Amino acid sequence: MFRGQFRHALDEKGRLSVPRRFRDFLRERYGGAALVVTRLPECLVAYPWEEWRRLEERLLALPQDMPEVRRYLRFVLGSAEECVLDRQGRILLPAHLREVAGITREAILVGLLDRFEIWNPERFEAQQASVEAEFDELSRKVAEIGLGSQT
Repeated sequence: MFRGQFRHALDEKGRLSVPRRFRDFLRERYGGAALVVTRLPECLVAYPWEEWRRLEERLLALPQDMPEVRRYLRFVLGSAEECVLDRQGRILLPAHLREVAGITREAILVGLLDRFEIWNPERFEAQQASVEAEFDELSRKVAEIGLGSQT
């Protein structure tokens, strides 16, 4: 699983080193190094190809005639790019994705079990501070969804 957070520098071409732990998991679990990277409102998200295919199947099951669904699909799928790890364990983040995520020299990669996010460090730190301030309420909501009190 993708767990933890890592700060990595991008090179002058926009290549980002994927943490060894993430690369090992990709190889062991998925047998390869292909990722699909797309945007979210605050950051980028990277899915192993197999997980991306599962997401696409769920998206295809949505009512395509709903304007909200079409707008969501346009936002997420319209920005999706396949990114393959090179021999040094890096992915080339396309310029348009780096630009919308505000990623220039450094990025923070955050594991989320079956995918990982790629953040501008300042945005990530601000988001984490916001979460910390409302953590008790978030914990209650997550417990209501079905995890029970885990923290």
